[in-house]
Amino acid sequence: MAKWIYQLKITLIESKPLIWRRILVEEDVLLSNLHKIIQSAMGWTNSHLHQFIKDETFYTERIPGDDLWEEMNNVDYIGIKLNELLRFVKNTIIYEYDFGDSWSHEILLEKFIKPNESIKYPMCTGGKMKCPPDDVGGIGGYIEMLKVLRNPNNEEYESYITWLGGHFDYKEFDINKVNKLLAKRNYGVPRYY
Repeated sequence: MAKWIYQLKITLIESKPLIWRRILVEEDVLLSNLHKIIQSAMGWTNSHLHQFIKDETFYTERIPGDDLWEEMNNVDYIGIKLNELLRFVKNTIIYEYDFGDSWSHEILLEKFIKPNESIKYPMCTGGKMKCPPDDVGGIGGYIEMLKVLRNPNNEEYESYITWLGGHFDYKEFDINKVNKLLAKRNYGVPRYY
């Protein structure tokens, strides 16, 4: 039996205007690979821990030496597939990246699609807005950064520009760049932690 393709909409919760991506993935993609796909599609740097949350259960990679693992409602996600958590259209799960900044993303299963042999999955089919930079301080820090960047006379303006490595266009979204990353080995995501 052919695998279904899931059309997912990934939305950064509390972002205004909404920062989102629409991606196509095979229904049986491993959660560990979905993490990498989200990193590339959204524009994160994979430099922090992450987890998927469904029904108050936390699906994550077990880190050796984690003394609190047994006390939490954690499940080692190695070998767990997306279709084990999302089974029906309109089902959602949460993907949290960077437990300090707490970037929460809603992953919505929009529809099932028959696979097309001429398409290499995963694939991004749409999106809006640039992802915030890592370590900006969560949604509140990101809003503050954008406020400073709108005013070149602000005393913090130059330090933000230096930290960002130059200009930051929050409206920028390059679907071709995302799809080039998704086509690479490991979905173009380095492992830093």
